[in-house]
Amino acid sequence: MNPKDLDLLKSLCQIHAPSGEELSMRDWLLDYIHTNSSSWKVRPKLVYGDDFQDCLILVFGEPRTAVYAHMDSVGYTVGYDNELIKIGGPKAQHGAVLVGEDSKGSILGKLNYVVEDEDEDQERGRETQVVKIMLDFDREVDRGTSLTYQVDFQADEQKVTTAYVDNRLGILNALKLAETIEHGAICFSAWEEVGGGSVGYLARYLYAEYGVKQALISDISWLTEGVSAEKGPVISMRDSGIPRKAYINRIIQLARDSRIPFQLEVESSGGSDGNALQNSPYPIDWCFVGAAEENVHMPNETAYLKDIDHMFGLYEYLMAKL
Repeated sequence: MNPKDLDLLKSLCQIHAPSGEELSMRDWLLDYIHTNSSSWKVRPKLVYGDDFQDCLILVFGEPRTAVYAHMDSVGYTVGYDNELIKIGGPKAQHGAVLVGEDSKGSILGKLNYVVEDEDEDQERGRETQVVKIMLDFDREVDRGTSLTYQVDFQADEQKVTTAYVDNRLGILNALKLAETIEHGAICFSAWEEVGGGSVGYLARYLYAEYGVKQALISDISWLTEGVSAEKGPVISMRDSGIPRKAYINRIIQLARDSRIPFQLEVESSGGSDGNALQNSPYPIDWCFVGAAEENVHMPNETAYLKDIDHMFGLYEYLMAKL
């Protein structure tokens, strides 16, 4: 991974775009594309506007396959009296630094787990603890303000550690792919961290206008007992969603043909924009392909540079062959 790509990843990670606030990311992407697309192999058609909410589609040539990369991140919404409500599944520890902005100015506070009360269950003879998540800050923050992790971007010769590797790395992968792609589509989607909501109409547009029936999910997976660091990106055979086996087998064979290292993932939980495609009324095959990380949904997510580079290479190969 070259220094330019690391700088771009750092810029992406610093954009405040939790679920429901993807507009800032979309506008950043539009500026980036307008500035850089003249040097790409094919200049894409840009599809966005009121009918697509805060999402963005790039169409190259005559697309057969679409790549989906979600723009949103996990975070917190400020409720009453600085109580924090989770956006998606953040897993920050006590004391994690959160940032945002409301009508009174910038916010830099800490996450604080508080035991609200203890009620003894008389029948079962045990105590029940009720825990609230609070913002430790010197004033009351406007209700509805979103907060995200403060980014502390660290990189060395082996790995990168920062908040929001998921899914800013998936976005970077899509932007790298955009430099060389001749035929295909890239969809920057919304709300993935809270269950989706935009993929259906993005898929509908590409299916109706171009007959696109194949998809790759540019997202970040987990390092587990079956997935190791520096062994290549994962091709997920299933998670909470089960893609069509014939399509998965085709992706696996192409990956083998490419001679790029990869790993096979089989999980019982988790999900992605692929689940939304599977639940859509369109006959679209999908496969999750992405690097795996440590410390999922925490401020110190960590991905390995070898896996990232192989992810870039595998996507370029797959999109040329599908």
